[in-house]
Amino acid sequence: MLKVLAKGDLFSPCGHRSPGSSCHRRGSSSVGFLRSSSLAIESGRTSSRNSRFYGVKLVLGTSRGNHTKGITVSSPVQMTLSIGKAMKWWEKGVQVNMKVIESAQDLVDSLLNAGDKLVIVDFFSPGCGGCRSLHPKVCQFAEANPDVLFLQVNYEKHKSMCYSLNVHVLPFFRFYRGAQGRLCSFSCTNATIKKFKDALAKHTPERCSLGPPKGLEESELLALAANKDLCFNYSKKPGLVPSTHELAVPLSTKLPMSPAQRATLDSEEMALLVGSGR
Repeated sequence: MLKVLAKGDLFSPCGHRSPGSSCHRRGSSSVGFLRSSSLAIESGRTSSRNSRFYGVKLVLGTSRGNHTKGITVSSPVQMTLSIGKAMKWWEKGVQVNMKVIESAQDLVDSLLNAGDKLVIVDFFSPGCGGCRSLHPKVCQFAEANPDVLFLQVNYEKHKSMCYSLNVHVLPFFRFYRGAQGRLCSFSCTNATIKKFKDALAKHTPERCSLGPPKGLEESELLALAANKDLCFNYSKKPGLVPSTHELAVPLSTKLPMSPAQRATLDSEEMALLVGSGR
């Protein structure tokens, strides 16, 4: 944008047109004003947004015929674009008892740290239409049941983990509680939301578990540990299955019993050995 000021159209330092003022009578005053304005802008003392010359090319001087003599001032236009981050559909309506799972270790720890609280694991995908339409109702269930923990697992971010957990249908839900571990698992949509309501009504009542929280099944934990795409370590717990040596010892030598019971048991063991051909 170019704006040319005529000889009688100069601005005084105070910002008013004054053709008869001393600033107009002396040409050096306009140059001095220009220099002082330039220094003020460079030193930051004058706000560029409040400056009348911001973003405008200004020519000061006198016009003679078709030619203009003077000093050209150019102030660059600065633009700041502030674009807000759009909220994703699975981020809308989220309640305080809804948690986003970041890793396999996070899922395991969240289940173990829940105690006797009911935990619902919600597997969803951003591109799943059924997941998107069901999400507002899941948020409503979470708001109506503040004592229930909802864990959200993004299938697109954790495909490998979901594959190890045998999750292949979306939307998909799994219910866990305390020492009982997994209570149920199912897939549902808005059309079959009754399955979710029934499961929530059945498992919501408080109960005390005998033992520590179980969380995932051991087979699932081993599958997660065997997945090279996941940073998850797990060692198989020692089982309570008797060893081969213990199975070879006759049962009559391990149980306290009377002589008559021992004689009867010995005869039964002998019959079993004869029948097996030993």
